[in-house]
Parts: sequence; C-alpha cells; structure tokens
Amino acid sequence: MFMVNIPALEQMNQILHILFIFLPFLWALGVLPPPDALFLWAVEQILEFGLGGSPMSTHIRLLIMFIISAGTAVTSYFIPSNVGLVLFMTGLGFLLSLNLSEMGFIFQHSVTRHRVETKSKALPTGSEKHFTWKECLFYIIILILALLESVLLHHFACCSQISKNSPQAIVGYILMILLIILWILREIQSVYIFGIFRNPFYLKDVHTVPLFLEKQARLMKIAVVRRTLLNLVSPFAMIAFLSLDSALQGLHSASVSIGFTRAFRMVWQNTENALLETVIVSAVPLLTSSVDAWWNRSLNTGLRLLLVGIMRDRLIQFISKLQFAVAILLASWTEKKRRKSTTTLCILNMVLSPFVLVFIVLSTLLSSPLLPLFTLPLFLVGFPRPIQSWPGVVGTAACVCADTVYYYQMIPGLTAALQSAMAAGSLGLLLPGSHYLGRFQDRLIWIMILECGYTYCYINIKGLELQETSCHTAEARRVDEVFEGAFAQEEYAKMCSINGHLGNVLTPCTVLPVKLYSDARNVLSGIIDSHANLMEFKGDLVKVLVWILIHYCSRRSSMQEHVHKTESKEKASLIILSTLNTSPQNKSPEDTVSLNSGTLDDWSDDVLGDEPTTKKGNEAKDQLKVLQSINLPLPGSVESQVVGDHSIGKVPENSLYKAVILGYPAIDKGKQENAYIPLMEFSCSHSHLLSLPEEWMSDCLPKSKMREMSLLFPEDWYQFVLRQLECFPSEENVPDVLEEIANDRVLKDFYVHAVMTCYFSLFGVCNMDPTPGHILRVYSGVLPWSVAFDWLTEKPELFQLALKAFRYTLKLMVDKASLGPIEDFKELTNYLEEYESDWYIGSVSDEKWKEAVLQEKPYLFSLGYDPNMGVYTGRVLTLQELLIQVGKLNAEAVRGQWANLSWELLYATNDDEERYSIQAHPLLLRNLTVQAADPPLGYPVYSSKPLHIHLY
Repeated sequence: MFMVNIPALEQMNQILHILFIFLPFLWALGVLPPPDALFLWAVEQILEFGLGGSPMSTHIRLLIMFIISAGTAVTSYFIPSNVGLVLFMTGLGFLLSLNLSEMGFIFQHSVTRHRVETKSKALPTGSEKHFTWKECLFYIIILILALLESVLLHHFACCSQISKNSPQAIVGYILMILLIILWILREIQSVYIFGIFRNPFYLKDVHTVPLFLEKQARLMKIAVVRRTLLNLVSPFAMIAFLSLDSALQGLHSASVSIGFTRAFRMVWQNTENALLETVIVSAVPLLTSSVDAWWNRSLNTGLRLLLVGIMRDRLIQFISKLQFAVAILLASWTEKKRRKSTTTLCILNMVLSPFVLVFIVLSTLLSSPLLPLFTLPLFLVGFPRPIQSWPGVVGTAACVCADTVYYYQMIPGLTAALQSAMAAGSLGLLLPGSHYLGRFQDRLIWIMILECGYTYCYINIKGLELQETSCHTAEARRVDEVFEGAFAQEEYAKMCSINGHLGNVLTPCTVLPVKLYSDARNVLSGIIDSHANLMEFKGDLVKVLVWILIHYCSRRSSMQEHVHKTESKEKASLIILSTLNTSPQNKSPEDTVSLNSGTLDDWSDDVLGDEPTTKKGNEAKDQLKVLQSINLPLPGSVESQVVGDHSIGKVPENSLYKAVILGYPAIDKGKQENAYIPLMEFSCSHSHLLSLPEEWMSDCLPKSKMREMSLLFPEDWYQFVLRQLECFPSEENVPDVLEEIANDRVLKDFYVHAVMTCYFSLFGVCNMDPTPGHILRVYSGVLPWSVAFDWLTEKPELFQLALKAFRYTLKLMVDKASLGPIEDFKELTNYLEEYESDWYIGSVSDEKWKEAVLQEKPYLFSLGYDPNMGVYTGRVLTLQELLIQVGKLNAEAVRGQWANLSWELLYATNDDEERYSIQAHPLLLRNLTVQAADPPLGYPVYSSKPLHIHLY
C-alpha cells in the first residue's frame, strides 16, 4: 500500500483525536452545536460576509438566496470580458439586494387578479398596486443608471496607477464627506447621541400626538435629505469608486470575483455599512506612505472590503458582548438578595479577567452568543446558531389569550410608524438581529429585525402579556423610568445631559405615533349601588328597549322591502295580536271576531281550491301575501287533527284559535282562561313595516300581570321615537306617514306586549329594585328565572336585543352620573345613537368584543367586578392616536440570555418556575427577555409573521 507522510495531516490527526475525547463534555456544556444550527449558521455567515447578502427572514429564503448568490460569484469568474464582468456584478448586485419575492408576488397577482377575486382582501388594494408599479419603474431606472455609470467610468476613467490625485482617490474623499454627513443626520434623529448624550435637537416633554408631529416636522425634513443621500447618492458614489479600481483592468482571479461580487452587492444590500467599509479602505493608502505594504501589494480592493467588513462586524459584537458581561457583573453585585452568594464569582471574574476576555473574544470570532450560566457571572461560549436564535419558523407560535387581539389591532399602525422611523434613522443603524422594545400603558412590544436590503427590511413583532406578574411589573416599571428620563424632560433641562440609565441593556430611541386603544379602568362605587340611580335604571330600561326594538324593525323592513312589498297601499295588513292589551280598539270585539271567523272559515272550507268561496276571499289572500312568515295550520294537517273535544267536521272558532296557540308554554287546564289570539287590523297601511317577527308575538304572561306592567310603558317616548325614524325614503309625506303609524293603537299594543315581556324577563319574578349583583349577572348574560325565561331565551335574536338594551341602559346610568341628567328626549336619542354607531358595550369575554376591537370601534365599554377590592369596575377602551416609546436593546444581551434559557431548560433540565434566571432584574430585563423567546421556552401572547417594511 502506497503511503505518503504529510506533516500537516498528521498534526491535524492528533488534534482531532484529542478533540474527540472532549466532545461529550462539550455537548454537556452546550458548546457543541446541533447539525442543523451549525449548517444554517455557516450558510448565513458565508452569505453575509463572503457574498454580500443579509441574514434572511426564513430558512427557505436563506437557502435559496445562498444558492443564487454563490452561483453569481462562480459565474462572474468565467466571464472573459472586463466590461461584461463589471456590468454583470453591478446588475446582479442590485437585483439580489431587492426583495424579489415580494415584487414577484405583486406581479403574479396583477396578472391573475381576475382569476382570484376571492383572495383580493388579503392582497394590496388598487392604490397600493399603483404605487408598487411606480416603485418597479423606479428600480428599473436606478438599475439602468447604475449600469451606465459603471461601464462608462470603467472604460473611460479607470487608471492602473494608484495615487492621491487619481479619480478613485477623489471619489474616496467624496465618500468620506458623505459618511460624516449621514452619521450626523442619523444621530440627530434619535433622542441620544451614541446612547450617552441627550440630543439637543430632539423634542422635549412631548405627550400628545399633534404636538409631537408639529415639533417633529423639522426633523422629518432632515430625514428626507438623509434618505436621498443614503438611497441615491451614496450607492452611485460607491459604484464609481469600485468601477475605477485597477484590479478590474487585468485578468481577474477567483479573489477578484469573490471580493468584487460582494462589494458591488453590499453597495445596495447594506449601504451604511458598505459606505463605512469603503471609506476605511480608501483612507488606508492615505495614512500609509509605503506603497509596497502587504495591504496594498497582496490584496485587491474587493478582498480589503471583505476583511474590513468582517472586522467591523466582530468589533461591534465584541463591544456589545463586553457591555453584556459588565452588566451581568453589575447585576450580580447590585442585587442585595444574591450579593453574598455572588461576591465570590465577581471576585473570580476580576482576578481571571484575561480568561473572561478570551471567552468573549472566542465567542466574537465564532459569532456565537456569550452564555452566562444561570445568568450568573460564569461565562461560556454558546454554540454557533443563526441570528434568529430559534429553530422554528418566525411567527408560527404564540401563547394566544384574550389580550392577543389588542396586538393584532395595533400591528398595521405600528408597522406604518416603524416604516417612517426606520427610514428617518430614528432607530439607529438597522442590522439583522437588532432588537427593540416598545412601551405603551400596560403593553410591551418586542421588535426584531430579521432581514435588510435595499429600501426594505423584514421584522418580527411580539406582544408580551398584559396581566403583569410581580417580576413583569418590576421590570416594566424600570422600562418606564428609562423612557421617562429620556422623553419627559422639561424645557429648561440641560442641552446635552447624560443618559441616567447608561448601564441598562435598553437605550431609548424615539416615540412612534400609533392608532391604538387606550385602556381606562374606573371604580363604579357610588354609581351602580346608588338607590336613586337604580330607580332611574328601571324607567330608562323600558325606553331603551322601545328604541332598540323600533330601530331593529325599521332596519329589518328596509332590508326586506323587496320581499314584503305591498301591491296596494289601501289594503290592510293582518297580524296576530294578543287580547291581553288594555287599550280600546276601533272595532268592537264582536265585529272583530265576526270578521276573523269569516276569514278562517274560508280557509277551512276551500283552502286548497283554486278560488275562495266567500266575498272576502280574494282580499284575505292578498293580505296574507304581505306577511308570508305567518303560518296558520291547514285543516286536515297534523296540528289540527284533534282540537279540544270537537270533531274535525265542524271546527268552532275558539277551537281553531286554540290550535293556533299550540306550542305555547303549558297552561294548567283547570285554570286556563278562555283567551285566544284574534286577528287585528292595523289602522295605518304602513304599520306592517315596523311589525316585529311572528315568533315574538306569542304570549307567556298572565293578563293581570301584563295589565299591571303596561302602565310602565312610556307612550310619549314611543311616539317620539317613531316620529324620528327615517325608513320611508320613497314616500313624499314622510311626517304624515310617521304620524299615522304613531297613532296606530294596534301596533302600539303589540310593542307594549313585546317590550314589557322582555322587561319582565330581565328582572325575574320579584320585580323589585335591581341590585349591583343582579345588574352584573344580567349584563353578563345570566338572566334570573321567570315564567318568561324560556320564552326569551328560545328567541336568540330577541334575547340579544334585550341584552343590548340592558347594557346600553347601564352605560346610560354611568354617563348620567358622570355628565349630568338628561334634559329631553332629543338628548336621550343622541346618547343611544352614539352607543349604536361608536360604541361596543358588552363583556370582555364575548367574541363580539374581539370583533369590535379588530373592526376598530371608537369606544368599548365593559362592566366587571374586582373580588380583591370588592368593587364594581368599568373598563373603557378608546381608539386614538397615541405615542409608543421605543428603545434599542443590546442584541448580545438578548442572544446571551436566550442561549442560557435554551441551555438551562434543554441541557441542565432546570424547569423550576421560580428559578433565578427568570427573576426580575431592572438592569438586564431578564423576565421580559425570557417572555419574548419563542415557545415553548418563552410565552409571548402574540407573534407576527415576517412583516415587510419599505424604507423610503
């Protein structure tokens, strides 16, 4: 067997044998990466630093972009023409920096929109499509100009000699000026400069959106200048610098292909970092006098930019990790409860500080998190992992609860506000892996940047729990203190004060105006338990019931007008009405019975014949067409086989009426009164438009009870509400029609019956003054038992209307106690119309509450009870544009704590709910950081899918 001794391979063999011995130990410490994490980390690092790309929002996008980018670099090596090479790298560098998947999706939808109309709601609207086409045109123009610039400068202005007066050096000077200007314009957009000094140009003590927008107008003008320089001027200046490089003149090598492919892409992919790298590369020859230095002799400009890019990233990581390690030491030392147990660790870290620095440097070189064991000052190097830190797809898991809907509602407005702030530079340098924390009232919003490109980025937004625990409250209080110290400064405060919370992992950036719900909770003691208010509550409830039922019938008739249209206005409409009313009728009872008996005899004699046999047959037939929902039993049908003790051959009228009321609640035959439901005529031909549904016409209360309760019916309010209706747009004399309807005694008696039965159902058998507990139970939909309980609950639509009336009445009671008594009917109507249009009044646990939040109802109200304090509370949500405070988190502190969370639960299997690593600490924000981790290790109540943000 032929063997060759190669010293390098033998040395590698020895090293690997030693390493294999420690593999189990490394795995136990969590330093050995899983294969999938190691693979994705390697792909991400090569794509970002070797090919000029960016970490991607999903693993699929990462793999696809890596393959395309690697293919671009390989293809550039085989292009023989220098001009063709420059054109290829310029064009592909620009195209790969765009969000091609989003543009392709929009284009595909535009082509096939006539085939997928059902999906149009989830896609951009017409105006957004129009703007997207303008955006595509803008990109095409930019691409053409970039190609022209690169080929013209490379062909006509490129020189092979490097000097301080060469065209490339002149462009380098211009880039230095641009870098300084862009840095200044970005820093004055944020509240702190370098996170240390208060920005004198930033707003002071702003609490309202109009004042904020007014004072921010000047900064927004500066932001427009910055965006122009960043998105248009700087990329073309850097393309000029690269096109003039002498390395592109001769025969190119693999290093030229890799270096310049990355450089031409970085110009667009991450313009600010590319500008810094290019300025450093162009400044080095000016600082070194030796032309034969290794930097100038052995490396081309593309490789120099690549090395500078790696050093820039690792330097930023090193500083962040060092700040995180110092914060861990300070947190352990300043925590009084743990000071005795952590003093030894702090002293050891100081004594062994060189070794601690070695761990920090090693984790920096590997771009892996610095892992503090149990968040104590015991540092390890975490295994390399992608920038997202978690293996799952972003936004697919969250601990959904009742509070999730509030984050769903605010996401569109927050996304728009973030777009403006990111484009202006208010959030600092945008890098994938950056974390931000937003705060408003009891809401905490966690924002992470997933991917960046030319004029776009992808972000993930998480919402943390609203029901604050003690740990959550302690850290949230510190977050409020940090933001108040930055944004609530007085006008006479020092111009350049120092950040008072410099050691914290949170650095305030800016405030964002967002349309969302503010949450106010009030104690209703003295209102809901006031005897005077409860007495008024009963009278108001009858009025609100009348108003709601009349408006319900008005809207119902409008929607069904084409079905229930009458053939002649002069023909009367028939309804079924109980005789349990106290108002006299226009006709005597005998006349009514005679008329109805004749009509029913027509049905019984020849109901299936072609023509009725009586003179009123045709008229009755037309009248019955008006109310098609009224179903009388046919002779010979199952319902009328046996009626009382009579035979089918001759059916007396009282027996037929008994057949009509079959299905009513059971009545004791020994005490049953010989009451029946006659057929009555409306005195107004339009009254049928306001009649209630047939199933609401049945009777369940004794006559004596109905007579007693009908005295509570507000007839003047009933007529006032009818006269205010606007449901007859086709009629010329609307006031006269409404007057006739208001005077229709039959219609009024029917409303008396329906309203008072609902009223009786809401208060139960003991019709006494309501108590606060009774009001809360009925408000929540729990009705007391009564003889009308089944009657109401078996009619879901009427039950919901009655419940709505009860809730409106409670809100009316609260408003009257707060704003004063109601003067007249007009003011009461205004209250109820406002409740109907602008309010949702219900229970927080209702599904309709969530729907109202997502539909952005201006106001929401709910009634509750606090068992700890023993008081009744009212909760009001108000939709308005308010300010969300946003700060930037130390990205390495977040990665380090997430790495410890993963290690502690998966490797050390320490799942104690009260473990030290999740206890609150105001400096590290440990509890909030753990909450923001992806489930199952974390528990955010909301997590969005990757959201696309336009940065222009």
